[in-house]
Amino acid sequence: MTVKRCLGIFLAVALSACSQLPRGAAVQNEITRNADAPTSDIAVYPVTRAFLPSVQHWPSVGEKRHAWIGNSRGSNAQIIRPGDELAILVWDSGDNSLLTSNEQRVATLPNIRVSESGSIFVPYVGKVQVSGRTPDSARQLIQRQLEAIVPSAQVQLSMAEGRSNSIDLVGGVNKPGNILMPDQNFTVLAAISAGGGVSAALDNPQVKLVRGSNIYATSVSTLYENPRLDTRLQGGDKVIVEADRRYFLSLGAAGREAQHDFNRDQVSALDALAIIGGVNDARADPQGILVLREYPASAVSAGVRGPRKQRVVFSIDLTTSDGLFSARNFMIQSGDLVLATESNLTDTRTILGLVGSVFGVVNAASNVSN
Repeated sequence: MTVKRCLGIFLAVALSACSQLPRGAAVQNEITRNADAPTSDIAVYPVTRAFLPSVQHWPSVGEKRHAWIGNSRGSNAQIIRPGDELAILVWDSGDNSLLTSNEQRVATLPNIRVSESGSIFVPYVGKVQVSGRTPDSARQLIQRQLEAIVPSAQVQLSMAEGRSNSIDLVGGVNKPGNILMPDQNFTVLAAISAGGGVSAALDNPQVKLVRGSNIYATSVSTLYENPRLDTRLQGGDKVIVEADRRYFLSLGAAGREAQHDFNRDQVSALDALAIIGGVNDARADPQGILVLREYPASAVSAGVRGPRKQRVVFSIDLTTSDGLFSARNFMIQSGDLVLATESNLTDTRTILGLVGSVFGVVNAASNVSN
């Protein structure tokens, strides 16, 4: 009887402490309780078909997203820019030429760098403004000006692109470096191709275009799918290809508790659940999938343009068709926490298991005493 009495006391204490049983996550009402209280610092929104139009107008959070610029057509010819190098050959078969001799009928002017002002110096002519012209147009201009001095002169001109006619492919490709633009229709995808293609190690690669003090960004997949967005590059542009830096977290009774990178431009709540490996069938509450997000103070609004509080909990019910369809159209943002809450049945199973274990010990003790 003494053993049974001790075990009975132990069972009573264990049952009274059931609220302190170890768990992998909170239950839903522990997170959302008192959300409607005036002093609450969180707002709770069920993700439903009726709610989706409102949240689409709310500000974005997390990693800053830059705009992109569309494509435009340029000249198929090369354009001379400051910093380019020109090589000029002047042919003259006339007697007593100012430029050539009887033994050498061609005058060579190699490695002429276009000045910052866009001009070059030609003997007997002086400064010639060539920046903004095609090589053929510059050749014709020089020849016209030489003809006033040397009527029989014929000019040949070639060009080597300088920094102003090249772009820098900074990283994220197999062969980064400085790339010369063959014409004025050189696009972002053409530059990536010239760099050996995107590195296979990048997840959802993003393209960042730095032009002067401005930054533009989009994803490589967007350029693949929308050729009109394959924008034309300008001399001096810097193109950076990098992995998508956005991420979200998963905790609780999830298939995997970890930090997850975005593997596409838009990740819905259902996509996120697939990425984390679903939820634990034995522990998770399918009616209590929560997405926790914190907005800046400037986003808080009493209307449809923003949340009521900075800290927001979005509740998703996977047991209804509306909940499933709505989860497919609810987009995860960078920094979100996807929390699979614990089912209330988990505590019940733990308690029943504890009771069964205790009674097993009691029966074993009784058999020993008998």
